[in-house]
Amino acid sequence: MESPSAQTPPPPASLTKGGHPLLSTGPLSGILGPQGKHYICGSMAAFTNIMVTFPIQKVLFRQQLHGVLAVEAVRQLQRDGLRNLYRGLLPPLLQKSTTVAIMFGLYEDFSRVLLERAEGSGLPELVTRSFAATLAGTAEAFLAPFERVQTLLQDHRHHGRFNNTAHTFRTLLTEYGVRECYRGLVPIVLRNGPSNVLFFGLRGPIKEQLPEATSRAGHLVNDFVCGGVLGAALGIMFYPLNVIKSRAQSRVGGAFQPCRQVLLTVWRERGRSVAMLFRGAHLNYHRSLLSWGIINATYELLLKLI
Repeated sequence: MESPSAQTPPPPASLTKGGHPLLSTGPLSGILGPQGKHYICGSMAAFTNIMVTFPIQKVLFRQQLHGVLAVEAVRQLQRDGLRNLYRGLLPPLLQKSTTVAIMFGLYEDFSRVLLERAEGSGLPELVTRSFAATLAGTAEAFLAPFERVQTLLQDHRHHGRFNNTAHTFRTLLTEYGVRECYRGLVPIVLRNGPSNVLFFGLRGPIKEQLPEATSRAGHLVNDFVCGGVLGAALGIMFYPLNVIKSRAQSRVGGAFQPCRQVLLTVWRERGRSVAMLFRGAHLNYHRSLLSWGIINATYELLLKLI
């Protein structure tokens, strides 16, 4: 099942005039090459998304960590003050810009290499691309330390201990070692691989079901809807893994707890209620809808522009 971005198609008729594209490829395309631009477009799309949605993410994080209502999470941020609203911005900015670049770029690279090697073997393209998506998602997990630092900086219980991104990294490395930076790695790996497979596998079919776009704005809207719907659905599906990750990464020092043990702890603390385990999922749904809509639409637009 081919992703829309697996091969960069010529501009549609609505974006051409007299046989020539209205969106020029520009010098950057020649510098980056046909594959390199996927990394740049992914990174720029993630940067745009983080700047827009970071405050929403902070509210969601408080709900995941403490199991409080959205109103209480907002009150906590109000008590922290405006100067702390974007506290912890740098780690997700660096992490997301890099991981989304890896997600799109490596998926394209792995897909190209694996399809070439599988040619004539009879292996279904869906299997090959699913494997490529899994490899890309696993590679993203190497940047888990950024999520680790983001968690510590967003948790108000650590405001007095960690000053900024550099200070947090330095403290973790000097006092606890590299291993501490990868606390919460397992739920990240379990989340990234399957979510990538579903995202790249369903992105094309979903877009095909939308009304045909006849303008640049129409394509932008379709890409936003396609990415947003997928992101929101996957956000709900993998929400418990994010709860486990947030809880595990909020600790500093001590033994590493298995995912199952962390989940059981949260389950008991929240009255053995599934609804409480998914506290904050509704906000995560809307944040993911907006975030992945922005990422997918910006990525596809930049692919055409570059």
